[in-house]
Amino acid sequence: MRPLPEQPPSQNLPLFDFLTKLWHYREGMVYLSPAPLYHSAPQAAVNLTIRMGGTVVIMENFDPERYLQLVEKWGITHSQLVPTMFSRLLKLSEEVRSRYDLSTLEIAIHAAAPCPALVKDDMIKWWGPIIHEYYGATEGLGFTACNSEEWLAHRGTVGKVLLGDLHILDENMQPCPKGTPGTVWFKTATPFEYFNDPVKTSEARSADGSMSTVGDVGYVDEDNFLYLTDRATFMIISGGVNIYPQECENLLITHPKVADAAVFGVPNVDLGEEVKAVVQPIDGIAPGPELAEELIAFCASSLSRQKVPRSVDFEAELPRLPTGKLYKRLLRDRYWGNKTSRIV
Repeated sequence: MRPLPEQPPSQNLPLFDFLTKLWHYREGMVYLSPAPLYHSAPQAAVNLTIRMGGTVVIMENFDPERYLQLVEKWGITHSQLVPTMFSRLLKLSEEVRSRYDLSTLEIAIHAAAPCPALVKDDMIKWWGPIIHEYYGATEGLGFTACNSEEWLAHRGTVGKVLLGDLHILDENMQPCPKGTPGTVWFKTATPFEYFNDPVKTSEARSADGSMSTVGDVGYVDEDNFLYLTDRATFMIISGGVNIYPQECENLLITHPKVADAAVFGVPNVDLGEEVKAVVQPIDGIAPGPELAEELIAFCASSLSRQKVPRSVDFEAELPRLPTGKLYKRLLRDRYWGNKTSRIV
């Protein structure tokens, strides 16, 4: 919850003017919305399109081939997706992908969850350099963004800070050197609180109240581009080694037999925690020990030993929110039972 801006409804908020220019919203644009309208980003995109005199096409649920059909049918110029949608589009056969004319697309924006570098690379090769990424939060702490050219020059980045005052701090609230991961903090530009949750509100603020965080971990490079490593709450401590599972998730989702993947820590008597993967196979692929071994070997070919899952379980569908965020805690809690993780 944030204070309402002291601005009449007849005037656009400065943030929306900024976004309109950043993503080249214009009169006559046609926006395809494949995401739920109760979420702030799709809602804002639809509102801005209508305000510009554009047309909005709304999908009631996401289906990858249907998405491509709608782009061709309505001459879609702008759209905003989440990385899971990219992955499912890429899993379509080459025959299906090439069946539809996507030449009207001018801007494809993505955010809400980390995008595996291989997935984004393949999307840029398919759609061209029209893909824009941003990182922000409904809490309104700050905003970073990059276009395709900037991302290709800084592979894996979520962009440069365009709004807000960014700080990467260690556990002692001291600045981290360039290239060293730490908690992502922003100077609090707009005060906010979580509804009826003073504990969460307190945890999101620095002791002096001058900075806020949503718990992301990341680093900046020499050119001040931000890279996200993971959420601090999902860090695995195995044998004293800190492991961020996002890297393994990003790799697993590129496997041709994997529709979705979650990686997290589960109890291990000797190590404290060990790496567990839970995978949703694509339709027509049977889960079982052979697939588990194949996926573990696939990870071992690209990751250091401690990051490789020790075991793989399978689910018919992983619990993702309609916004694209993986609800990993639901999966992880099943394995912890009455135990308490050292990092949760």
